[in-house]
Amino acid sequence: MTAMYPFLVPIGSLESYIAAVNRVPMLSEAEERSFAERFQNNNDLNAARQLVLSHLRFVVRVARGYQGYGLPHSDLVQEGSIGLMKAVKRFNPTLGVRLVSFAVHWIRAEIHEFILRNWRIVKVATTKAQRKLFFNLRSAKQRLGWMNAQEIAAVAKDLGVEAKDVLLMEERLNAHDLAFDPSTDEGDDEFAPAAYLEDMRFEPTVRLSAIEAETEGTSRLKAALSKLDARSRDIVASRWLVDPKLTLQELAGKYQVSAERIRQLESSAMTAMRKVLGPDLLEHLPR
Repeated sequence: MTAMYPFLVPIGSLESYIAAVNRVPMLSEAEERSFAERFQNNNDLNAARQLVLSHLRFVVRVARGYQGYGLPHSDLVQEGSIGLMKAVKRFNPTLGVRLVSFAVHWIRAEIHEFILRNWRIVKVATTKAQRKLFFNLRSAKQRLGWMNAQEIAAVAKDLGVEAKDVLLMEERLNAHDLAFDPSTDEGDDEFAPAAYLEDMRFEPTVRLSAIEAETEGTSRLKAALSKLDARSRDIVASRWLVDPKLTLQELAGKYQVSAERIRQLESSAMTAMRKVLGPDLLEHLPR
């Protein structure tokens, strides 16, 4: 059995790290099984360490396939290494499967999760179908560009998802993040979201103006109602100022007149109120 060897993690560039892991000898099937049994049966951490170190070159190779997502290769390697350690912890040497075959799922799963968390500010895939589409559709789009209806249907059938999910993911893949408040010297700040997504509802002067307008409107409404007789005032209030509102038939029963008469009284009251409220509040009254 191979003796324990010293392994110094290099400090510096990713290239030096890759060179270091490539110098770690590969394990034979017998050595791999022995280390795995020692870790599984005796919780031998040195054995687990040997298994991890001997497979780091494979992590680098898998991570290299995901460099097209615009994320640092070093981060992908780091996440893949976490997946490798999870695989070593769960590896069962009695099943007759080599660790590299078992670990590939865990390595890719950690890299996939990292990409989905960091590829965009807004997470592009949350469901199982969306996660599947994200990686498969992105590879397909590198060849196809924008897909037509037939291609969307074919991808949906191949991946076992609905066509609308394929279309939604295609839109997300073609979207781009936009900084909310970019700091540029190119004079484009007026097009940044910070320039047109301002929430002015709670700005002090805006809020004060709204309160004053509401107070003024309430005061003028009370003045307009005071000009009406008691029955007309009750009809207007019952029809427009309470919840639930009364119907014409209900008010007709209350005053022992026809519904048409209630409608006429309401119309006359509204006409009289408009004269008091003024043109700026007319649009808020029913006609």
